[in-house]
Amino acid sequence: MQKQDIYDWIARTLEETFEIEASRISLDARLYDDLDIDSIDAVDLIVKLQKHTGKRMQPDAFKSVRTVGDVVDAVHALLQQ
Repeated sequence: MQKQDIYDWIARTLEETFEIEASRISLDARLYDDLDIDSIDAVDLIVKLQKHTGKRMQPDAFKSVRTVGDVVDAVHALLQQ
């Protein structure tokens, strides 16, 4: 899976699950500040990522995630393992 595919899936998930307008979503968008994702939403996103990828994401790996681009990079790295 390429990074663009991962980004597209994450953007759709953010739109559908958290009702975030597509215009607010970008690689530089900060999850907590720009998109109003709280810690419970972040857990929901991790669960969806795990179901989509079939791989378990370690919570520690997600602690450093701040932007949508960081999520893309984390998922891409997970898929490379």
